[in-house]
Amino acid sequence: MRRVLIGVAAAAVAAAVIVVGAVGVDYGTSIYAEYRLSSNVRKAATLGTDPFVAILAFPFIPQALRHRYNQLEIKANQVDHAMVGKATLEATMYSVDLTYASWLIRPDAKVPVGKLESRIIIDSIHLGRYLGISDLMVEAPQRETNTATGGVTASGISDSHGLVFSGTPPKSAGFDHRVSVSVDLSIAPDDQATLVLTPTGILTGPDTANQAVPDDKRGAVLHAFSARLPNQRLPFGVAPTSEGARGSDVIIEGVTREVTVTLDGFKQS
Repeated sequence: MRRVLIGVAAAAVAAAVIVVGAVGVDYGTSIYAEYRLSSNVRKAATLGTDPFVAILAFPFIPQALRHRYNQLEIKANQVDHAMVGKATLEATMYSVDLTYASWLIRPDAKVPVGKLESRIIIDSIHLGRYLGISDLMVEAPQRETNTATGGVTASGISDSHGLVFSGTPPKSAGFDHRVSVSVDLSIAPDDQATLVLTPTGILTGPDTANQAVPDDKRGAVLHAFSARLPNQRLPFGVAPTSEGARGSDVIIEGVTREVTVTLDGFKQS
C-alpha cells in the first residue's frame, strides 16, 4: 500500500512539474511575442519609445498556432502629438487574423481585424496648456448615466455633453478666479480630425469651483474654454464615433469592424 501511495505521489509531482513547465513555456512565448510586436510598432510608426503591448491570450501558444489572437492592445504614452504637444494613443483589436503576419506580426504585414477600437487620450495638463489654463481639471458630466442608457461607452468614456472644465481663465479674460464651465465636445462637421470644445455655461454648487461670474465677464470667460483642435487623427485612421472624459482626460474614440491594418498606421498625427 505504501508503495502504491508513493507511486501516486510521484506521478502527481511529475504531472505538476509538466504543467508548471508548460505554463512557463507558454508565458515566456507570449512575453517574447509582445516584446517583438512592441519593437515592430515603434519602428513602423516611428515612435520615440516602445509602446505597451498586451496579447490577452491564455493559453497563448494554441492561439498562435491557430493564427488568430482573441484580443490585442497597444498603448503609447506621451507621444508627440499635434496641437497639444503630447498625447496617449491606444488601440484595442479583437479577432486578430495572423495568416499574413506570423505570430510575431511583422512590421510590414497586413493584419485583418474583426473589431478595432482606437483612441487619442489628452490629459488635462496638456489640454490646459493649449487653452492657456494652467490649472485645468476635466471631469465627466455631473449627471452621468450608465452604459445601458448610452451615457458611457464600453471603454468607460463619458457622454460628450456637459463635461466640467475647472480652471483659472487667462488674463485676457479679465477674470482671475477659478471657475467651472460646462463644455460640450464634438467633431467638426467639415473635418473628422478636428475636435471642437464648446462652452455652454458657468457651473456653481457642489463639485464645482462654485464661483459666479459677473454678466459683463461671462462672455470672455466662456470664450477662454472654447477651442478647435485640428489634426486629431485616430490610430489606424479610424473615424471618431464618440468623445468624452475618463478620469481627468479628454478622449476621442473610434470603433470599426472588419478592417485590415498595418503597424505604420498606428500614429497618424
